[in-house]
Amino acid sequence: MTLSLRFSYRKRVMILLYFLILITYLDRLTISLVGVRIKSAFHLSNTQFGWVLSAFVLAYALFEIPSGIMGDRIGQRKVLLRIVIWWSVFTALTGAVNGLTSLIAVRFLFGMGEAGAYPNSCGVISRWMPRSETSRGMSWLGMGAPTGAALAPLIVVPIAIAYGWRAPFFVNGILGLLWVLICWLWFRNHPGEMKGITKEEKELIEKNRNYQKHDFEFGWKQILRNPMLWALFCSYFTLQWGNYFFTAWFPTYLQDGKHFSEQQMKTATTFVYSTGIFSAFLFGIFSDWMIKIKGAAFTRKFIGMVSSGIFALAIFVSTRSTDHVWVTISFVVSDFCLVIGVLTCFSTCIDIGGDRVSTITGFMNFVGQSGAFLMSIIFGKLVDFTHNYEIPQYVMMILLFIGGVCWLGVDASKKIIGDSVVSIDPPALRPIPE
Repeated sequence: MTLSLRFSYRKRVMILLYFLILITYLDRLTISLVGVRIKSAFHLSNTQFGWVLSAFVLAYALFEIPSGIMGDRIGQRKVLLRIVIWWSVFTALTGAVNGLTSLIAVRFLFGMGEAGAYPNSCGVISRWMPRSETSRGMSWLGMGAPTGAALAPLIVVPIAIAYGWRAPFFVNGILGLLWVLICWLWFRNHPGEMKGITKEEKELIEKNRNYQKHDFEFGWKQILRNPMLWALFCSYFTLQWGNYFFTAWFPTYLQDGKHFSEQQMKTATTFVYSTGIFSAFLFGIFSDWMIKIKGAAFTRKFIGMVSSGIFALAIFVSTRSTDHVWVTISFVVSDFCLVIGVLTCFSTCIDIGGDRVSTITGFMNFVGQSGAFLMSIIFGKLVDFTHNYEIPQYVMMILLFIGGVCWLGVDASKKIIGDSVVSIDPPALRPIPE
């Protein structure tokens, strides 16, 4: 077996996406890691800081669907280049704000630019990965997120301590522009457009991928009137409620709610986020293996329900403990299950999406980010009103149980084609050689 086949072009594309998501989460988490410093610098209450966090999520949610549609129409490469250039500029500008108003405005524009990163990444996986490797393709995205989250405290906190809270935003902006340069020079939308790819790998991908080109106009009634899609979207809504707790409020929760020092917070967040790397890696291997045995419908449903249920139970344990070790362990379990749940939702979109994966994923992420938007505001308000950091956690726990039940209505073996839903041919899920 030659080296080129062992390290295939599709794996190189997944590495490019891995670093895309890594930088995405590094950028997102910076503001929460220096949140206590920003609140002190501008004399912000938890409610006001919640509005700062929600400004990003609101814009991110509103522009998810347009960015997903654009990716399906003109190709993911152009849209991803636009996304990363935009977010890099406004990440850097976050370090130049002078008060609450400018901070909210810049974070809104940052969210507007970053919208579509995940939907278009899923579109790339649909075009570049054989169907039997869908979960492994998603695991690259899944590993990128916790890697960025785990590295963020190690990068952001020391820079903030040495040079002030503004400096990390400038560093992150430069990293994003480096990714843009590599993507522009090397990446293409389809295997057939990529220089250097072997004929064998090109044919292997194009004959076995989820992507299917159709000439029909996409009917919105396929989303608005499809109960299966809404069950999937509702489950993702609850997961994003939990996800944005980790993205936006987790460092503040540890410091103000559980009385961790800044150094203890840095260590705990790095440890918790690192768990997601292992979780995403296992998800890719286990899910693809289980699909070959049990099929897509059972596998996605089973993993989605179990991960949401355990996530909720782990959050409950964290609320009942004051010991820093047990608090950290409970959040390790929570983040482990969160990553698996989110990747299951995205993988299901690829399973059923055909050539409209970015559009469907964009719609799902719009619904999910709506949950994140509500969470970012409600968390701060509940804490200010009750003076108790655990009350918002009980709300999240209940939502996660509901999200797990929603998976009963999801069937990942059915692909949306035109105005109908058809079953995926099981033989297409045969093993794919390297």
